[in-house]
Amino acid sequence: MPNSKRIIYFFAIIKFIIPFVFINAAFELHRDEYLYLADANHLAWGYIEMPPMLALLGAISKLFGSSFYAVYFWSSLFGTMTIILVGKIVMELKGSVYALFIACLAFLCSGFLRMNILFMPNFLDAFFWTLSVYFIIKLINGNDKKYLYYLAICFGLGMLSKYTMAFFIVAFLISFILTANRKWLLNKHFYFAMLLALLIVSPNFYWQYNHHFPVLHHMQMLQDYQLQYLSRVEFLVNQIIMFLSCFYIWMMALWFLFFKKDGRKYISIGIIYFAVILLLLWFRGKFYYAASIYPALLAIGSVYLEKIISTHKIKIVHWLIPVFMLMITVVIFPVAIPFMSPQKLDAFYKAVHAEKAGVLNWEEKKNNPLPQDFADMLGWKEMAQKMAKVYHQLPDSVQQKTMVYGNNYGEAAALAFYRKKFDLPEIYSDDASFAFWLPDKFNYKYFLFLTYDMPEKNDSFFYHFSKTEIKDSLTQKYAREYGAKIVLYSEPDSTAKAIAERSTKELKAKYNLH
Repeated sequence: MPNSKRIIYFFAIIKFIIPFVFINAAFELHRDEYLYLADANHLAWGYIEMPPMLALLGAISKLFGSSFYAVYFWSSLFGTMTIILVGKIVMELKGSVYALFIACLAFLCSGFLRMNILFMPNFLDAFFWTLSVYFIIKLINGNDKKYLYYLAICFGLGMLSKYTMAFFIVAFLISFILTANRKWLLNKHFYFAMLLALLIVSPNFYWQYNHHFPVLHHMQMLQDYQLQYLSRVEFLVNQIIMFLSCFYIWMMALWFLFFKKDGRKYISIGIIYFAVILLLLWFRGKFYYAASIYPALLAIGSVYLEKIISTHKIKIVHWLIPVFMLMITVVIFPVAIPFMSPQKLDAFYKAVHAEKAGVLNWEEKKNNPLPQDFADMLGWKEMAQKMAKVYHQLPDSVQQKTMVYGNNYGEAAALAFYRKKFDLPEIYSDDASFAFWLPDKFNYKYFLFLTYDMPEKNDSFFYHFSKTEIKDSLTQKYAREYGAKIVLYSEPDSTAKAIAERSTKELKAKYNLH
């Protein structure tokens, strides 16, 4: 037991320090992280793009200045707690020290190498899914109703973290109906526990109801602009690619759960896995939506793998497996973590022809110098500095009548993040949750606009400004927003005011904001 704890905490420490040690200083926060930190300025029980948990953590980070370390503390902390849970599952299944070592190493060398460095809901999702599986195993082993209540708390907090928890909950219910665990469906504590889960998530449900269910609008937008173009074949292939160094371990877990006598005791977990995959295939979910189920499978598969190795006395495999995982990790590391400057990464990708592996392919299906996520971590500070320079060059009388506006949530959120540092006014946008914070009245004579795409000349709003001046642009060539322009629109006619106020009114009516 002491050796087991030492192994778990050894990997937990490594997991915690990865973002702080390896992310190159040239990289900034990701565009989505800026949005979640903007949400943290307006604490609520929900947002268009997510439930409230991450914003609450962001608000705590802001108490410490929203530094790099304060923001990435949370992804590191929950990644650390998830790897501890992986170890706990191995121990609950009576796995050996070697099984524990392999499970923790597999998690460390998996797709969570990338997912656990960013301040995004994915790290919360993985933690609560893994914790839920741990409690399911404890429930099966101990037959103790208290684990139903622990599961309920996981479900409630998981739903407050990321709505994909709903896939796990549906899969969990299916698994209980199809297995011997259905006995719990006749137990009053099962229903008391589920009521507890509903109670925990009810403030968010009420918020959703009161604002005409923004999550449904968000899902429809994803369906219209992203999900409908996703390939189901690519979804399945990416399940292997996400865990390239250890995919055989989670596959062995499924074999163990369905075809081995010792494993069938926990067959509910295997059913949960396939139910989640089928649900995501049906709804055309993004491939990483399923990632959160794999930490538990890595733990289960490692226990079974160790049994096979011990039974057949093939000791050389004890060494080959960790060596293989580490070798694969060395290969994927340059596309998992931005550990070099953009210039060096660009040169490295060209030297190894990384474009052939598809890792430089962005949403528009074109190759670029850096992976899309890395490009989304560049240029924001330059953008805010240039916006502040343009704004402060305006006369005081003009500044007071100027609205500063980001065309998309990344631009608006980055400006909001640097607002106090560069003494900018309130930042506005109609994208994502920024729509909630738009002013009802458009009492401005100047419109300072940050945009990647210039509006059409006959645009219904911008057409009514008599003067347009491009003041500056983003010059960080590796940034996804490279070339984004800072444009000053002046001298609007009365129609511009009417259009702006009508558009805001319609947008807010959509979310019942009046």
